[in-house]
Amino acid sequence: MSTLYKDRAAAEAAAEQIKVYAQPQRLMILSCLLEGERMVSDIDAATGIGQPALSQQLAELRRKELVSTRRQGTQIFYALADEKVELCVRCMETILGSGELPQMVPRRAAPTVSPAPAGTAAFARVLAR
Repeated sequence: MSTLYKDRAAAEAAAEQIKVYAQPQRLMILSCLLEGERMVSDIDAATGIGQPALSQQLAELRRKELVSTRRQGTQIFYALADEKVELCVRCMETILGSGELPQMVPRRAAPTVSPAPAGTAAFARVLAR
């Protein structure tokens, strides 16, 4: 895994990938698929996107390899393509969906040094914790 600030090409590729997620209807579809494999009619009923737009957005998600398909007779079932897609959508729901930040581990602050005392205690440094 590359650190994005060290690799411009990787940062540009990541930004392009984020653009796919940044379309509201596609994000709704991906969120719906977190619950598992679904038929187009189920996705339509759950999201209310409507048939023409839903077909267009599912096609784009297939092209970008964010969803996989399985055919059973005349029905096509959609699912999230892999665990990375699932993780990305879950992270977006957690961070952006509720309006509340997730519980995060606080960063450790660098130790602060108190100003050197004057007088007889000038030889000692006191560290605040």
